Amino acid sequence: MAPPALAVIHRDHEVADLEALAAPLGITGSVLVQSQPSDEDTDFLLHEAARQPFVRGVVGWADMKAPDAPARIAALAARPKMRGLRPMLQSLPVDWIADPSIDAAARALVTHGLSFDALVLPPHLPALLDFARRHPDLAMVIDHGAKPPIARGEIDDWAAGMRDLAALPQVHAKLSGLLTEAGDRTTVDALKPYVDVLLDAFGPDRLMWGSDWPVLNLAGDYAGWLAMACDLVPAEAHPAVFDGTARRFYRL
Repeated sequence: MAPPALAVIHRDHEVADLEALAAPLGITGSVLVQSQPSDEDTDFLLHEAARQPFVRGVVGWADMKAPDAPARIAALAARPKMRGLRPMLQSLPVDWIADPSIDAAARALVTHGLSFDALVLPPHLPALLDFARRHPDLAMVIDHGAKPPIARGEIDDWAAGMRDLAALPQVHAKLSGLLTEAGDRTTVDALKPYVDVLLDAFGPDRLMWGSDWPVLNLAGDYAGWLAMACDLVPAEAHPAVFDGTARRFYRL
């Protein structure tokens, strides 16, 4: 039974549903990102990717602290559209990523040319910074801009943490997930200070737009979020933020 707050998205969402929303807006492909901390979820996404041309890549999940994590990563890397892993750090203690037992998996990602999606909240940023410093060759992207506290109008601590991470050249960020963090502050004017921090810290060549669909449906819709993001990002940065950065980061 889904919590009432999630009722609007508590159903199956297919690649065909996504393509029907995205293709009329000029979007020609997408990267699927895991939503469950399970091998079965990752295998399902890879199965869908193999039969759906619209899917250009998959970011899956694996238990990065398991003794056999490097072997699992090697097996996943052999799948044609596998692009990276995402542990669901937002649901884990802030020091989970500080455990040295994760390092063998991180090294395996580098060895096999895979990247790391960091699904974090602002309190996780210091530990994520230490992790990124330990693994300077691991390409990393911070999902949903680390979910800044837009609804509370707070920005300073989040911005400082993001700027520290942006100082590391292998770290990227996603312009996504902001509407679901905004509460009633969902206007362009309310989001602009946060988007400006991301643009200034990472630059367009390390910032990529993401839909966060279908979770996006809790706070908006695909076409509306894309239009809002286009308004928030200067036109000269559009080729990178809405296309080039993701292509390059995910090797599409």
